[in-house]
Amino acid sequence: MLRKIGIEIPLKKGNPTKELGQQSSKQIDIGENLNRKKSKKKSLQLTESMTLHESVYALAFGAHPDDVEISCGAILHKIIREGKTVAVCDLTEGEMGTRGTVEKRYIESAEASKIIGYKTRLNLNLGDATFEVNTENREKLVKMIRHFRPHIVFAPQVRERHPDHERAAGLIKDACFYAGLKKIETVFQGQPQARHRPQYLFHYLQDHFEIPHLIVDISEEFEVGMNAILAFESQFYSPLSHEPETFISRKSFLESLEARAKTLGEVIGVKYGQGLLYGKPLGISHFSRVF
Repeated sequence: MLRKIGIEIPLKKGNPTKELGQQSSKQIDIGENLNRKKSKKKSLQLTESMTLHESVYALAFGAHPDDVEISCGAILHKIIREGKTVAVCDLTEGEMGTRGTVEKRYIESAEASKIIGYKTRLNLNLGDATFEVNTENREKLVKMIRHFRPHIVFAPQVRERHPDHERAAGLIKDACFYAGLKKIETVFQGQPQARHRPQYLFHYLQDHFEIPHLIVDISEEFEVGMNAILAFESQFYSPLSHEPETFISRKSFLESLEARAKTLGEVIGVKYGQGLLYGKPLGISHFSRVF
């Protein structure tokens, strides 16, 4: 079972304190300043702001806070501009990261979420660098998929520099399949959940470059996407920072994100693009609606 949401992070900057001695899932609801609540109960219980069913068009999973923004934030903003709803689910708090703190990263996550415009963002707190692909963790993701009932799921790519990203990709892929099996039963907020299998599972590009199966024009969304990345100020380049340098805190890392977006944009004849991977050929029912 998932553990109860222990701290709800307000969207204004503050000093959230962590409930000691208990891992807990955490939720950020976009557009509201939420009160912090604590509980010693271990079973998952929704906050008042979460309903039993909260359908969204797209559900984006990230192994760590900021993964989604780095890799597909502009695409998600484009989807929202098109009138669809998006939820984000971070698998871990990124607590093993060299820079920043857990509390700081929740504040940054809330700011990035406001910039992109997500309906909801939550954190399953599976354990940075320690979570495993197992039945217990898979069930937690199955519950989220059945709760949000997305048409599309976004996940890390299967082959990646960071082991957490690779494990997350496998865990999410398995959960998308098993969420559609009737005989795998899950209970959420005391109620049985109906099965649901997303129509599409896309893998976003991270450090390891692969030729994408789909390139999305993000020319109008690129600036917002970069602003959301920069909201994670503890993680990325700043000439004022005195923290140790990491792979993603280099100035050249931010430059590489723009360079890749320009390169992919050039491939499809636009200013900026973001790429996605898909496991099999994409079918088209109405040719003239696409071309």
